[in-house]
Amino acid sequence: MSVDTRDMEIVHRALRRESRLLTQLVAAVAPGDTARAKVIAGHFRVYRVGLENHHEGEDELLWPPLLSRVDLEADVVLRMQAQHERIAATLTRLDAAVPAWEAGAGADERDTLVAVLADHRAVLLEHLDDEESTLLPLAAEHITEREWASLGEHLVANTPKLTLLTLFGLVLEDANPAERATLLSGLPAPVRGVWHVIGRPRYARHIRRVRAA
Repeated sequence: MSVDTRDMEIVHRALRRESRLLTQLVAAVAPGDTARAKVIAGHFRVYRVGLENHHEGEDELLWPPLLSRVDLEADVVLRMQAQHERIAATLTRLDAAVPAWEAGAGADERDTLVAVLADHRAVLLEHLDDEESTLLPLAAEHITEREWASLGEHLVANTPKLTLLTLFGLVLEDANPAERATLLSGLPAPVRGVWHVIGRPRYARHIRRVRAA
C-alpha cells in the first residue's frame, strides 16, 4: 500500500491560515460593532464545521485501521487521538466565547475570545505539525486508497452543501496550480460545474465580506 496523503497537507494549510486570521479579525472589531461581529462569528462556524468533520472522519475511519496494522508506532496514533481531544476542548470553550462576544461585541468579550482563539491555534498547530511529520507517513504505508478516499466522503456527507462550497474555497485558496488541478479533478464533473458556476463566485463574495478592513 502506498497512498498519496498530500491532499491532507493542503487542508491543513487552510486550517493554519484561518485559525490565524480568525484571531486577527476578532481582535480588530471595534467594541459595539455587532454587525461585524456577526460576520466573523458566522465565518468561525464554517471553520468549526470543517475542522470538526475533518477530525471526526479521522477518528472513525483512520485511527481504527491504523491501530490494527501498526505495532511499535501505535503510540503515534494514540497521541493523535489525545490531541484531537485537546482541540475539541478548545472548541467547547469557543462555543461559549463566540456567542458571548457576538451578542454585543463587547471589548471584554472580544479580548476573552481572542485569548481562547490563540489557545485553540496553539493546540491545533502542535497537532497539525505532528500529524504531518509522524502520522501521514504511517497512513501512506498502511492505509488503502479506498480507506483514504472515505475521509473526503465523510466530510461531504456530513457537511451542509453551501458550507461545503465555502470550505472548498478555503482549501483551494493557497493551493498551487498543480494542487488545485488535482483537487478539482477529484470531483465528479457535475460538482466541478457547480463549483465554477456557483461556488467560486459565492466564496469570493463571502471572503471579501469576512476579511474587509
